[in-house]
Amino acid sequence: MNIFFHELKAYRKSTMIWTFSLIMVALLFLSMFPSFAKDADEFKKLLAGYPLAMRKAIGLNLESIFTILGFYSYALTFTTLCAAIQAMNLGTGIVSKEVREKTADFLLTKPVTRIQVLTSKLMAAFTSLLITNVVYQIAANLIALQVNTVDYSIKKFVLLSLTMFFIQLIFLAIGIIISVIVPKIKSVLTVSLATVFAFYFLGVISETSGDDVKRYISPFKYFDHSYITKHASFEGSFLIAGAVIVVAATAASYMIYTKKDIHAV
Repeated sequence: MNIFFHELKAYRKSTMIWTFSLIMVALLFLSMFPSFAKDADEFKKLLAGYPLAMRKAIGLNLESIFTILGFYSYALTFTTLCAAIQAMNLGTGIVSKEVREKTADFLLTKPVTRIQVLTSKLMAAFTSLLITNVVYQIAANLIALQVNTVDYSIKKFVLLSLTMFFIQLIFLAIGIIISVIVPKIKSVLTVSLATVFAFYFLGVISETSGDDVKRYISPFKYFDHSYITKHASFEGSFLIAGAVIVVAATAASYMIYTKKDIHAV
């Protein structure tokens, strides 16, 4: 439990910065919605000139972009990208920072098992992401209520926002498995950015191809905003795929971490 609170305290500053940053991104986009909706016809003519493949790649849906949910879905594409980097940073640093800061041997001499160490660190990272998303949900809803011109479904808005949390959990799990496999990670941010952007561009490619099977390649495409807006629910197959990645990566991390050699200073 002491490890949990120690890690949570260590994440406090970064959690505050990331939470504030995500809220600012949402505020930046949503504050533009009233003027965007006011000149809908002109914007629609302008956006229609873009190739369909390009519109799909950047998440522009002309049928819904002029509604608060459609516009928020577009903004959420960029917010989620930033949130994924936060989660990837946390996951990649869970084990690697002990090796990088040469405190691994000190930690493992304490009367706790490796499973307890990894669990405490994992729960601290999860709590950090949970706090970020709770605060973000509240702030994003308040902003949307202020800028919206007509009524909208709060349930759909919350479901759209939840996709960010689910994607974060996937990247947290991916980060953890990388952290326990790679012997020494010199720069967590470099690994996080490379991994997140690689999956993002794979998602862009799969979107332009129009092949649903290719959507499984990138976690960014597991949650179709148009589907959520229309059905007020998630696509079951992709939700299961995300859960499988999280469980498999986490389980593999425990197996590897409990058996790997930890080099002393």
